[in-house]
Amino acid sequence: MHDLIEAQNTIQFLKEHGISAKKRYGQNFLIDRRVLERIIEGADISENDVVLEIGPGIGTLTQALCKSAGRVIAVEIDRDMIPLLEENLADFDNYEIINDDVLRVDLEAVLKERGLEGRPIKVAANLPYYITTPIIMQLLESGIPAKSITVMVQKEVADRMQALPGTSDYGALSLAVQFYAEAKITAKVPPNSFIPRPGVDSAVITLNCYSEPPVSVKDEKHMFRLIKAAFAQRRKTLANALKNDSSLGLTREKVEAALDSLGLAADIRGERLSLAQFAQLSDIL
Repeated sequence: MHDLIEAQNTIQFLKEHGISAKKRYGQNFLIDRRVLERIIEGADISENDVVLEIGPGIGTLTQALCKSAGRVIAVEIDRDMIPLLEENLADFDNYEIINDDVLRVDLEAVLKERGLEGRPIKVAANLPYYITTPIIMQLLESGIPAKSITVMVQKEVADRMQALPGTSDYGALSLAVQFYAEAKITAKVPPNSFIPRPGVDSAVITLNCYSEPPVSVKDEKHMFRLIKAAFAQRRKTLANALKNDSSLGLTREKVEAALDSLGLAADIRGERLSLAQFAQLSDIL
């Protein structure tokens, strides 16, 4: 078994097997031990934990997870990675590999089939940057009993996840993540921590999932439709942005009246509203 976190070992392993990173899968192989340790620390993995890993690649993070966790379920889309993963995990017997696209996998069914239904799990992953947001949202909305989600993502995306109202990074992703979890960046990661080097800085972010959302709202789907419409045209006033989304069936006057009842200006933009204010606005509308 190769100690893949050492750069020379990863380079040698890739060369021996004739492997190159596949752009279509957003593959970048981690070679920074400090960053690996921050992921494990951020996820707070113990021998009692079941961990779901997404995109294990050649198994660098997976090795560390298998050393720390009681059980690891890794979902990998690239079939060419499966024999390499099995080679690099040969010293472990507490893992399972699912060769599939995580966006098409019924994660609740996966846990139920393995007798893990209702048991809290932790997610850890070095996510492909081109589909980070869809994967994060699937994890949050899937209904799986995730206790925490610790992932490596593009730093720009991590900043958006924990952004506050009135900032340039604040948007629909910020509100969606903060409805389900408390977000905290635990490490900033430079490009030289990977092979090949990505063209952007990265970050490790931990989402500690709430047992109950921090705000009460009558209809979550309706609230998120409002949020999506608000940030689809973020330069417009909130009343105009919501009016312009025909699926909502709202007039500017109706939105302005609702804003007034909340003590908010008629010309306010969506980026100024907190999660609690969007929930209140959704209930009124």
